[in-house]
This record gives sequence, structure tokens and C-alpha cells, in this order.
Amino acid sequence: MSDVTELTDSMVFTDAAANKVRTLIQEEENDNLKLRVYITGGGCAGFSYGFTFDEDVADDDTMVENSGVSMVIDPMSFQYLVGASVDYKEGLQGSQFVVSNPNATTTCGCGSSFSI
Repeated sequence: MSDVTELTDSMVFTDAAANKVRTLIQEEENDNLKLRVYITGGGCAGFSYGFTFDEDVADDDTMVENSGVSMVIDPMSFQYLVGASVDYKEGLQGSQFVVSNPNATTTCGCGSSFSI
């Protein structure tokens, strides 16, 4: 099995992120949930990443699958995330979903805010 599954040519959903999403879906006992990644204005660098679970997928959402779980991105957010990867990291400062975004020209110290 590869480290990542890339079903679109512009977003990566890592195995670690997919495995964490699967675990959270099992805890919620709702197989219809998908990880939604989105961008909002704000944060110390201008834009912030957001994550939520969603049952709905709009016609214009981009969906990336890995190991039977899905990540969805709305079109407005997708334009800022082209080429990005979503991973899940566990460390001394806690565990979290992490976006590696090649479009970000600057990021803040916490890594959840960026500018283009």
C-alpha cells in the first residue's frame, strides 16, 4: 500500500490522516461522515485551516478518498489548497490534522494560519 492516495492531481490525503478519520467515524458510529477541510479568513497570517465532519457532499466539492474514507473540499477553499497534503501528526504538543500547503508564502508559528 502506498503512503498516500491521490485521486485528484492536486490534493493528497495521507494514510495517517485517513486512518485517524476512520477511527473517528467508527467512534461516532456514522459511516456517512467525511472529513471536510476548509479555509476561513482570519488567524495571525490572514487565512486559517479548518476541519469538520460532514455527511453532505455538494456537486462542486472535490472529494479525495483513501482506504475507504473521504476528504471533501469546497471550491472556494480548494483554490487555496491545490497541491496541498493533509496529514495527521501526533507529538509532544498534541495530535492534529496538518496541512502542508505549497501555496502558503508565510505561516504563523502554530501552523494553522497562512498567507498567500
